[in-house]
Amino acid sequence: MSDPDGTWLGIDGPTLPLVRAGVVLGVGLGGFVDGIALHQVLQWHHMLSAHPDPAVAGDLRLNVLADGLFHAATYAFTVAGVVLLLRAWRASAVPPSGRTLLGATLLGWGAFNLIEGVVDHHLLAIHHVWPAGPGGVLLWDLAFLAAGALFVVVGYALVRGVDAPTGQEKIGSDEP
Repeated sequence: MSDPDGTWLGIDGPTLPLVRAGVVLGVGLGGFVDGIALHQVLQWHHMLSAHPDPAVAGDLRLNVLADGLFHAATYAFTVAGVVLLLRAWRASAVPPSGRTLLGATLLGWGAFNLIEGVVDHHLLAIHHVWPAGPGGVLLWDLAFLAAGALFVVVGYALVRGVDAPTGQEKIGSDEP
């Protein structure tokens, strides 16, 4: 999937370790925000709160266990992202770039939202973003997907070094 000019999807080869680290870190952090904010603080849903079997959906103990397993997975992604980040920072060929790291992390968070939203909210229908919220279940599930898509687009633009308002490539700037 490498382009003839040494890039991958328009991303310079030397920055790939940093991008990879940021994406994995973003998946973990996106999962943490989802789990902590939506599951625990706001208590909008749990992992299995819309499960087709009412005995599963209503079993708080089972839902808390599923939430815990979800958090363990997001923790593993976060640790893996940090390990990849440390390796990238130690590699002399990888240019240091806060903007690239921020963009890749947003890209990973967006990928988490898109995958988790499609799989858990729509394909498996085991939970929804805010079932009791105004506007209905579909509105909040689609908003979650839209946020994910926006994070992917903005993250990719930051990684590529494109100024979002103008669409022009920024040369030599590392500012987010």
